[in-house]
Amino acid sequence: MDDWTRAAFERLLSLAQSDTDQSRRAANFLLAWWNADSLGGFDMADLFGVDSSIAADMGTVFTWLAGQDIAVYPTEYSASIEKLIEEWRPDVWAETKASS
Repeated sequence: MDDWTRAAFERLLSLAQSDTDQSRRAANFLLAWWNADSLGGFDMADLFGVDSSIAADMGTVFTWLAGQDIAVYPTEYSASIEKLIEEWRPDVWAETKASS
């Protein structure tokens, strides 16, 4: 991930760790990238519910992803993503912990 995209991703990740409507939308965006099948997709209408700078960060990450030749995931942020799952998808988190 280039520096520009990493900065946008880290801003979204930081925002997603809060408890606001914009945080929920940022979490939905990041979790859809991580695993849309189990964590839910991202509703494009959510772009209308975030500040333009947050939407721009989502666009930066999306554009970078679109330029990759293979699927790329932010695995170096696994611990932070797991915290988002625990916070925003407690049912999925509980199922994951029960099966481990």
